[in-house]
Amino acid sequence: MAIISFYTNERKETAQTLSLAAIAAYMSIEHNYKILIVSTAFNDVSLENCFIEYEKIRNSGAIVKSVVDGLTSGIEGLIKILNSNKINNDIVKSYSKIILKDRLDILISPATNSFQEFVKITPYYPDILQSANRYYDLIFVDVNKKMPAKDKVAILQMSNIVVMNFPQKQKAIDDFIQLREQNDFYQRNNVMLLMGRYDRTSKYNKQNVTRYLRERKLISTVPYNTLFFEACAEGTIIDFILNAKNITEETDTNFIFLKELKEISSNIIFKLQELQMRL
Repeated sequence: MAIISFYTNERKETAQTLSLAAIAAYMSIEHNYKILIVSTAFNDVSLENCFIEYEKIRNSGAIVKSVVDGLTSGIEGLIKILNSNKINNDIVKSYSKIILKDRLDILISPATNSFQEFVKITPYYPDILQSANRYYDLIFVDVNKKMPAKDKVAILQMSNIVVMNFPQKQKAIDDFIQLREQNDFYQRNNVMLLMGRYDRTSKYNKQNVTRYLRERKLISTVPYNTLFFEACAEGTIIDFILNAKNITEETDTNFIFLKELKEISSNIIFKLQELQMRL
């Protein structure tokens, strides 16, 4: 139904990957969607590690053999299927790891440690996403900065929503303003703004940044949360969100964290509905 890509033009850390993990996990728990997370990382399993214990990510316990030709699941297996013209609407699911049955799957990043091999893989992502989009309701793509520019552009161009991530800093905010002035793509109605590792006590709070950027609606945030970051490092993000849902004290850090996730989830759904009405 929709491809939602998370991207940043920043060289420094924006918490893009963990923000995506938090939002996709929350939406898979709160909504009756079939959701796929796609990691496009090179030699980095940070996204997978949010849901799977690190030592299990690439072993036989985490990567299940496909029902198609017995190939190992993951993007390498999918590419073999693409090249053999055996693709069908639900083939991506066969090569993805189940996180929550019928709710949340993850397509693990390429297993290769060779950058030369990695750049041979990345051109296949648009075809894989197009196929997955016929089966899943929502596809969250973590667009890696190390991908060749043409492949990044191809993914962003086909995305229904592009979530631009930037840190809570003056220079980063000014850099985005300049980027938007120089590139019409970032002026599109399907571009949403997100600050990760958000500190609401900063003078660069979302109200001030929204005004500074002259946005009509409040930009989205994923707050800094120590327990959340620990859960991401331990593969227990689903448990973290389920436990946080039981908290009712409105000043509690975890309550505030989930409140922001609920808000951005609503913004994404509203944006998709808005874009659909314009078709």
